[in-house]
Order: sequence, then structure tokens, then C-alpha cells
Amino acid sequence: MSASGAARLLDGASLARVLRERVREEASRVSERGTPASLRVILVGEDPASVTYVASKTRAAQEAGCQAETIRLPASATPARLLEEVERANRDEAVDGLLVQLPLPPGHDPRRVFDALDPAKDVDGLHPENVGLLAQGRPRFVPCTAAGILALLDAYEIPIEGANAAVLGRSEIVGKPVAALLTSRNATVTLCHSRTKDLAAVCRRAEILVAAIGRPGFVTRDFVMQGAAVVDVGVTRLDSIEAAPPHLRGSARLREAIARKGRALVGDVDFDAVSEVARWITPVPGGVGPLTIAMLLQNTVKAARLRRPPARRES
Repeated sequence: MSASGAARLLDGASLARVLRERVREEASRVSERGTPASLRVILVGEDPASVTYVASKTRAAQEAGCQAETIRLPASATPARLLEEVERANRDEAVDGLLVQLPLPPGHDPRRVFDALDPAKDVDGLHPENVGLLAQGRPRFVPCTAAGILALLDAYEIPIEGANAAVLGRSEIVGKPVAALLTSRNATVTLCHSRTKDLAAVCRRAEILVAAIGRPGFVTRDFVMQGAAVVDVGVTRLDSIEAAPPHLRGSARLREAIARKGRALVGDVDFDAVSEVARWITPVPGGVGPLTIAMLLQNTVKAARLRRPPARRES
């Protein structure tokens, strides 16, 4: 990948609109078999970011022609209460897709929740059966953010086969599945984490760099190969310039956003500095986030299609 001056934006918002229109068409075909595809989201607690994100998911599902509902449990709900709600959705034949919003409040074990999901309804691909299928290269449901990242790379025709890739962060919902997807497409992948030695040097060898660690501005220019494709998954809200890491406080773009709106969203990548060396880069917001929702809708419609195969025609 050669450099071309200022980085080209990987516009996830525009791609998400295209994908959501395709989902709408597929959802219409599913509805012709009887009832619309149905998504149920379980939200525990009142985390503001989660509340906003769940509202976006349900609204997008409804706009795509799916049924969508949110079951809200208080932050004080016990792990047993959450698992009861998961089991109720598993048994409900009207539910095609089931998603438990993360992160969960303290005291909950996310893996117990993953294990409890019906794998045929697990539209975020977190049940061990779905993780195993993904690892074997025959996925049923791919975690939504990871699927969106691959869709974005493909939409911009960024070469994956044979490329060196680094994934910064090894979470179950982004890092690990992205690494698996890139490996299945014949990239050479390094999955980095907090104990990776000489982290910047490892990342600097990557033609594709995916940053998903939740630390604003952590990926500086020193992490990035000239001409690389940089995908920023992180989203952190800053309510003042003083809340930003020191090396971001001089950003005129960031200062202007905070002055105008009283807040700014920043990613894991130092956007201004990295844009000078990368060839492609995702903005925050407007990069990966919209694609996560589009892929959730795609998985929901797929779940409905798999659970309700077309009736056989009598000869």
C-alpha cells in the first residue's frame, strides 16, 4: 500500500446506509413468509452510552422493517434474573434475534450470559458454538463490529490477502473475531494486547491496523506504517479539552467540537497525526459505529431466515 498524502476517509456512515437498504429488502422478503424478523435487546442498568446505543439499534431495526423491543432490567438485577430473561427470550418463538447489551454492570459474568444464549438467536455471535464456527471459517453469525470492519475494508477495496495486519485489543466482541476474519482472508495477523512487547514497532509493521482498546488517542503516528489502512473502533466522550490526553489537547478540530457542542467523541487513534501517514482512516464518529448497527440488522434478518425456511412447493 503506497502513501497518497492526507489519508482518505473510510466512510462507514455512507456504507451503512447502503447495507441497511439491502437489509430492508431482505426483511421484506422474510415478512412475506408470515411475520417480520424480530429482535429483542436486553439492557441492564442505566449506562448512558448503552441506553443511547440500544435506542439506536431498536430504531434502526424498526426502520428496516423488523420488530424490535428492549427489555430493561435495573442495575440491581442479579445475574440469575438476567439469565432468566435470556431463557425467556430463548423459549419465545416470536424472537428471532437476541442481544444482551454490553458492558454489564459489576457482578455479572459476561461468559455465563454468552453460554446461556440460544446459538440460533445469538445475533452478536458470542455463544461458544458461534465462536467455534467462526474460528473454523464457516460462520453463522459474525460479531457485528467485526463484520462491519471487514465490510468497510472490502467496500474500499483494501487488499487483505497477503497483507500484514495488527489488531490492537483482544476482546470477545471485536479483537478476537476481527483477527479470525482477517486470518480466514489470508492476512498475516498479529493480535496485540497490553503485554505485547514493543507494541508500537509491532503495529508499525502492519498494512492494516485495527485499534480497539478503548483508550483515547492511544495510537499515535509512531504506531503507523506509511500508507497503512487504520480502522479506529474506540469511542470516548470528552466533555472538556482538559479531559483529553495531553497530546490531543492541541487539536484545533477537537477544541472546536467541544466549544461548539460542549463535548466531542474521540477514538483510540490520534486522528490528526495519523492522518498524515496513513492512506486510509476511519473517522470517529461516522466510521465503524454505523456499520455495527447495520450488521446487527443483517444478522437479525439472517436469523429469521434460518429459523423460518421457505415452505416447500407441492409438485
